[in-house]
Amino acid sequence: MAKTEAELREEIVEIGRLCWTKGWVASNDGNISIRLDPERILCTPTGVSKGRMRASDMIIVDPAGNKVAGERQRTSEINMHLAIYKMRPDINGVVHCHPPVGTGFAAAGRSLNQAILPEVIVGLGCVPLAAYGLPGTEELITPMLPLIPKYDAILLGNHGVTCYGSDVWKAYYLMETVEHSSRITLVAELLGGPKLLPREEVDKLFDARSRYGIASRNSAAPGCPVVAEEVSGSAGAGGERFYVTREELIALVDEALKAR
Repeated sequence: MAKTEAELREEIVEIGRLCWTKGWVASNDGNISIRLDPERILCTPTGVSKGRMRASDMIIVDPAGNKVAGERQRTSEINMHLAIYKMRPDINGVVHCHPPVGTGFAAAGRSLNQAILPEVIVGLGCVPLAAYGLPGTEELITPMLPLIPKYDAILLGNHGVTCYGSDVWKAYYLMETVEHSSRITLVAELLGGPKLLPREEVDKLFDARSRYGIASRNSAAPGCPVVAEEVSGSAGAGGERFYVTREELIALVDEALKAR
């Protein structure tokens, strides 16, 4: 049974409060939207904390981004949502926020593309990085365009994370997955680096999607996710990694030069 507009407004309020409570947004950051029908998008307004929204705060825009209902003003990033809806007819909910660890990877210019967690490989494949673009402009959207058709979550360079799904709750849960896997990846790197899964195991996980009832547009490809065999010096590539101090490295270089 289809949900009413009133119910969908309350879902945005609840998801906004969850994002705020988890520390994924600060001040008036972030935006959430739901496709009501082919001609109407329900979305959060600008200038409102996601932790203090009311159902009546939401506005409705048309596919061109024009406001057709609501008291408040539209978010400046509504065109990012509209681009996703235009390219992905299967998508009905979009969540954009700034989860600290996932956004930290984006700010460092790094995608979440390592074969570390089975759940992430099955659900997302990997999470690519779109180059930085000025928020609220076409410059933000342009780097996303090649990625939107193939992925359901994107890191935005120096900006945040955007996730989208067949409904707004699926989009929110993907955001949870992205931030949780970002935290685990960071811890693994602090402990000396993650041990990546080999290609054989990654292929098994992709093949298992139908068994888990998961539909995804991306497939295993070189570099997404990066598997053990693709990392020089990893255990999966048949090598062993060694660590030396700066002083030890200088001494080794001196010895090599003297040997010449």
